[in-house]
Amino acid sequence: MTASPTGRRETRNGRDGVVLTRTFRAPIKSVWAAITESDRLARWIGTWSGDPSSGSVEFRMNAEGDDVQDETFTIHRCEPPHLLEVSSPAGETDTFDLLLELTETAGTTTLTFSQSMTDPELAANVGPGWEYYLDRLVAAESGNDVAAISFDDYHPGQSDHYRGLFA
Repeated sequence: MTASPTGRRETRNGRDGVVLTRTFRAPIKSVWAAITESDRLARWIGTWSGDPSSGSVEFRMNAEGDDVQDETFTIHRCEPPHLLEVSSPAGETDTFDLLLELTETAGTTTLTFSQSMTDPELAANVGPGWEYYLDRLVAAESGNDVAAISFDDYHPGQSDHYRGLFA
């Protein structure tokens, strides 16, 4: 079964990119912990090591197979429990610029996730990947089986949607 894409193109912080939203029946501090604490991240995407107060951490994805290398993520803004802005080198000339924003209303927390980009082919690959990982986050936070979520349900099935956002 192919999951339906939810991402959209928006301008955030003055840059175009892919934006995805997920909601949680949980307090904002709990969702903040799920996106910032290494042991909570491990449940859905990966782990980090190092000292965040230094301005960067080493991040390793855990659902990408065994050939994954640590990536350095620079922390640009961290305003608990509402905003996290980070970046990581992507290739020789690009960076992945990520912005995670949290709001809470009446016990429901909304995560708005964005990655700056304008390249249709990058979007065709990265968009479905973030759909997959954010659905894994939702599963982890709601007590469901994260392993039951298959990347094949997202990619390549959602690629045309994301490519079209930037065509």
